[in-house]
Amino acid sequence: MSWVTKTLNSTLGQKLLMALTGFFLILFLVVHLAGNLQLLIPDNGESFNLYAHNMAINNFIRSVSIINFGLILLHVVYSVILTKHNKKARPVGYAETDASTNSTWASRNMGILGTLILIFLLVHLRGFWYRLKFGSPDKVLLGDTEVDNAFIIVVEAFKNPIYVGFYVISMVFLAFHLSHGFASAFQTLGINHKKYTPLIQKVGLGFAILIPTLFAMIPIVMYIQSL
Repeated sequence: MSWVTKTLNSTLGQKLLMALTGFFLILFLVVHLAGNLQLLIPDNGESFNLYAHNMAINNFIRSVSIINFGLILLHVVYSVILTKHNKKARPVGYAETDASTNSTWASRNMGILGTLILIFLLVHLRGFWYRLKFGSPDKVLLGDTEVDNAFIIVVEAFKNPIYVGFYVISMVFLAFHLSHGFASAFQTLGINHKKYTPLIQKVGLGFAILIPTLFAMIPIVMYIQSL
């Protein structure tokens, strides 16, 4: 058995992969948010459509997107494996103790939060990515180039208050997931020091609040604009 296989089969190796894939997904959130914020530019969707078009034709971005989907899958698979492993390793008497004194609510429910976020991703991909790739999206001219009108798909989606509510609630779940996952990833990688850990935790909490809040702001603002 190679060292790679041994690492992947060990709890430490699985936690390491969870941390590394988590860092990549955190970076993806920042990049994705930067693109989505262009939805709020008052230019009838021109900036967002240009962004979406460039993302679609750029081979590097397309490769990164495939890698991203793969890392999301790895993150989910190893989270399930680690959850099962932790349940098996947990002493019988542990259930009788007050878990809230030793851990946060988010840390105890990472599996549930991750599942809810995965459901959101599937719905989100079906409503936007799938429609752009396999539907018949309207076209719009950007200069002399005809591109898919991705902006109008988003506008129509965010006219629905049920979907807006679903999106906002999902961002709350994401915030809780990030509030534990950000600092936990650093700890898994051994970046744990009495001087720097409190700062990492504060930065992680700020990130967990700011990023989901900005994501949630987009459908709320677009829904209000549609009224």
